[in-house]
Amino acid sequence: MRQPVTTNAWLDDTGLVTLPSGPRVRGRRQSDTFSPADFAPLLADGPMPARAHRHIRWPDSWIPINHADVLDTLREAYRRAHAGERVEVTCRGGIGRTGTALAALAILDGLPPKQAVTWIRPTTTTAPWKPRGNDYGFAQSTNHPRSAPGSCAYR
Repeated sequence: MRQPVTTNAWLDDTGLVTLPSGPRVRGRRQSDTFSPADFAPLLADGPMPARAHRHIRWPDSWIPINHADVLDTLREAYRRAHAGERVEVTCRGGIGRTGTALAALAILDGLPPKQAVTWIRPTTTTAPWKPRGNDYGFAQSTNHPRSAPGSCAYR
């Protein structure tokens, strides 16, 4: 199993999840402010940070507009987390899209899709009007066996 190189420590633990192989990644709402990250996939419209980021067009309660772009971004986030960078994933609420992306990172880390969704789900809530599994379906439906997105907020 690959061990991450720790170069940049988080200044606080808020919103951090630990991927199965060890790197810690933050999931949060875009409006929350915490210690800075080195890279952030942004899964909702809003202010763009000065730090390295990639904006993904991903409507709330839906699937990403461009699957290839989101998978490329998540693979970059995964590589950066394993290289010791502080990576955070954000969306408007910090739950659905963020959790889906965190489950995808767990899949990239080697968890089977259903296990990744179960791994992240205890930290999430789903709106009562939202069909269960709407975002998670994207997490489990990618063609690459170790790439896809599930749902989190604060573990």
